[in-house]
Amino acid sequence: MITLGIDTSSDVVAGVARDGLVLAAGVVADRRAHAEQLMPLVREQLAEAGLTLADVGSIAVGVGPGPFTGLRVGVVTATTLGAVLDRPVRGVCSLDAVAAAWTDAPEEFVVVSDARRHEVYWARYADGRRVTGPFVTPASQVPDLPLAGPGATLVRSAVAGPAAIDAGVLAAAASGLPDEGLEPLYLRRPDAEVSTKRKSTIVQPRLAFGGRR
Repeated sequence: MITLGIDTSSDVVAGVARDGLVLAAGVVADRRAHAEQLMPLVREQLAEAGLTLADVGSIAVGVGPGPFTGLRVGVVTATTLGAVLDRPVRGVCSLDAVAAAWTDAPEEFVVVSDARRHEVYWARYADGRRVTGPFVTPASQVPDLPLAGPGATLVRSAVAGPAAIDAGVLAAAASGLPDEGLEPLYLRRPDAEVSTKRKSTIVQPRLAFGGRR
C-alpha cells in the first residue's frame, strides 16, 4: 500500500510511504505559499519514489492545529485527490505526526507548534500517545517537559525531539494514529469572519444637548 502524506499546518510538507516504510519526504519552508507549492511538492516526492498519483492507495493529511488558511489548503487538496483518485483519506493531528517521529522519546513530553499572536498550540504525550490536548495558550502555560515540534523554541531554547513535521513519517504512521476526521483543528476563530449583525439603513436622528435644536 502506497500512502501519500500531506501537511500544511506550518510549512508545506509532503511524503510517501509504502507499508509503513518512508520512501520520500520533502518540505517547502514558506508559510505563505501553501496553495502554490503543495501540488508541485507532492509530484516531486512521488517522482523521487518512482511513483505517480495513480499508484497512491491512500492519503493521510495533517488537520492541525494550525492557521485557517494553511490548514484549509492541505485538507482541501487531500480530499480533492481522494475524490478524484477514489482513495480513502485519513485526517490525523499534526502534533501526533511529530510525536511519531520521536523514536527515542522520553516517557512524557510535549509537542508544540506556533499559533502566532504570542500563543502556541501544544499537546502532552505519555508513552508516545497523546493524553491531553491539543490546546492553544500562551507559551508560559506549556508544561515543563521535554519539547518537540516546530514551535518548541517559542517555549524554551532547548528542544529534545524533532523540530519539524516529517510528511514521510506521517504517511508511514498514519494508520496507527488516532483518526481525527477531516475537519481542520483551528482551535480558534479565523481573523476574518462574516458579520451576523444586520446593519440598519435608517438614518438615526441626532440628539442635541445644551445647544440649538
